[in-house]
Amino acid sequence: MPGPFLNLRERDDMIDATSGRLALLGLLAWTGTAVAQQPPPTPEQRAQTAVETRQAIFKLMNHNMAPIGGMARGTTPFDAAIAERNATRIAQLADMIAETFVPDTRAFKVETRALPKIWDNADDFKAKAQDLIRHATALAAAARSGDQAATIAALRPLGAACSTCHDSNRAE
Repeated sequence: MPGPFLNLRERDDMIDATSGRLALLGLLAWTGTAVAQQPPPTPEQRAQTAVETRQAIFKLMNHNMAPIGGMARGTTPFDAAIAERNATRIAQLADMIAETFVPDTRAFKVETRALPKIWDNADDFKAKAQDLIRHATALAAAARSGDQAATIAALRPLGAACSTCHDSNRAE
C-alpha cells in the first residue's frame, strides 16, 4: 500500500529541506534578538566614529591625489583618464567633509588634528570645503580634455585649497 511518500529518498530530501529552513529561521531570530539587545552607542563612541569617518575621507582623498601629484612631478606617466577619475573622486569625497564635521567632537578624548576653529567658524570651514570641490571638479574637467599642461595647471589651485584649509584648521 503506497504511503504519502513515493520513496525514502524523497522523504529524506523533504526532511533535509525543512530542517535547513528551520535552522535558517532560528539563526535569523537569534541574530535579530542579538542586534536588538545591543545598547545604542555612547556619545564617546559616536565621537570616535565621527573622527574615524573624517580620517577615512582624508585618507581616501590622499590616495586619489597621490597619482595626480606624481604626474605633476613627472615621477608617474601622465594618464588623463586616471587624473579625471581621481579628481572626480576627490570632489565626491570633499562633498562629505562639512557633513562629517557636524558632530562637534571637541569635548571627547579622541585622537584628531582638527582644531576648534572648525566648529567656532563653521561657515568658513564649509566655504573652504566648497572651494575644494570646485577646484577638484575643475581638475577633472581639465584632465577630461587630455591636455597635460592644462591638467597640471588645474592641480595647483586644488593643492592651494588643501593647504589653505590645513593651515588654518589642522594641528601639525
